[in-house]
Amino acid sequence: MRRLALQAGEAILEVYHSGESGTRLKADASPVTLADEAADRLISAGLRADFPDLALITEEQAESHELQASTFLIVDPLDGTKEFVQRRGDFTVNIAYVENGVPQLGVVYAPAKGRLFYTPATGGAVEEEGPFTDQPGALTPLRVADPDLSALRVVASKSHRDQATDDYIAGYPTGDLKSAGSSLKFCLVACGEADLYPRCGRTMEWDTAAGDAVLRAAGGVMVHMEDLRPFTYGKPGWENGFFIAAAPQIPLKTG
Repeated sequence: MRRLALQAGEAILEVYHSGESGTRLKADASPVTLADEAADRLISAGLRADFPDLALITEEQAESHELQASTFLIVDPLDGTKEFVQRRGDFTVNIAYVENGVPQLGVVYAPAKGRLFYTPATGGAVEEEGPFTDQPGALTPLRVADPDLSALRVVASKSHRDQATDDYIAGYPTGDLKSAGSSLKFCLVACGEADLYPRCGRTMEWDTAAGDAVLRAAGGVMVHMEDLRPFTYGKPGWENGFFIAAAPQIPLKTG
């Protein structure tokens, strides 16, 4: 999964630096680019070759959205397409393995930012230091921060921030509020750079599974905003409800 994420990142950056994204709209009016498609072909081929018996769900293959499974691989080959098109660096490659509805393994690679987060086979979560080669470089173990409950550091969506999110955040004492794109928000909580990430808006499971896996392996929590029950995967249509990703010490509120 690490190798495929890095290879997909190379393909994405090739398109990114060419200035010719080939952007078009899909049936749901969301954008897709040549980079999305190139990364999807590469990742899908690699995963199907190595894990032929596992269901594979990927954003860019609509036929996979008709599948139903509780144990599966799930991919967003380019999370943050709007960030990509607007030439902001907050886009990622997301690859995750979900077992019985729970994300167990995940890779989040932000090629334009040179940041790589994942769950190694030995357990836990790490950020790898670049430059990235076939063999892993220096690894920094990730652990969520022990937050200052009187001044929480909150991260929210850069492209999908709305009034509902602002209203929810207003229910907490905040010391810092930052914006980030794609699944990087999960990783900022996982590595202790933020404490709380609430999302009031539509997302799909391929948007969240990899970052969620990294967050949980770093000691964080991911819950449904409506009732604070643990977040699960394999939902009908692969669509998420509103959620909260956070350090476990925070007394979370429903929304």
